[in-house]
Amino acid sequence: MVASRHGTGASRPESGASQRHGTAASRRRGTAASRRRGTALTEAIFLTTLEELARASFAELSFDRIATAAGTGKAALYRRWSTPAELVLAALTDPGTGFGEAPAPPRTGNLRDDLIALLTQLVRALDEPRGCALRPLIAQRNRHPELFDQVWRSVIRPAHEVLMQVMRAAAERGEAVPERVTARAAEVGPRMLLVEAWRSDTVGEDEVVAVVDEVLLPLLRSAGGGATTSR
Repeated sequence: MVASRHGTGASRPESGASQRHGTAASRRRGTAASRRRGTALTEAIFLTTLEELARASFAELSFDRIATAAGTGKAALYRRWSTPAELVLAALTDPGTGFGEAPAPPRTGNLRDDLIALLTQLVRALDEPRGCALRPLIAQRNRHPELFDQVWRSVIRPAHEVLMQVMRAAAERGEAVPERVTARAAEVGPRMLLVEAWRSDTVGEDEVVAVVDEVLLPLLRSAGGGATTSR
């Protein structure tokens, strides 16, 4: 549900969303982080890591850069994480700053509402520091395949499986054709919304509804009208 493994391979300029969550927030946290310890310091480091990744690229990310932006020493980072990749993965999987566990299936009782609920969560996440940091990792996945594989297993695949659960449940209710419930079908919506986020930076709810109504529901229905969709 978070995003597809197959996206554009090109890097992108710094987005407006990245800027909104960027320099000012890092500066404020940097001053406070030097006085923090434990969980508060870890959270400040995680947020700074995500913001720095969203502004630049993973290749430019370093402990020096993160420590300076977070207002702490490099030693605080080296004590917890051995590499920037390890820190990025920790930040993206943290329940507070990252994606944590995959979302629970909405279970609204109909496919359309379930899809809209899940994909709305996705577009909201893409506009937050965690989502803004995820975008360059997807765009540059061929440059850092090992890190992206870890992100895929820890962040993207669990959310993708939730979409599959929703689609399978719809097939059991007669709202979708079982043969249409495939991994590729579950990737279509997230892919389209991710591309739209790259194109226009922020994706509105109307775009989510359009993707569901104009693309996903017809895709999951029987060509002969054997499956129906609640609206």
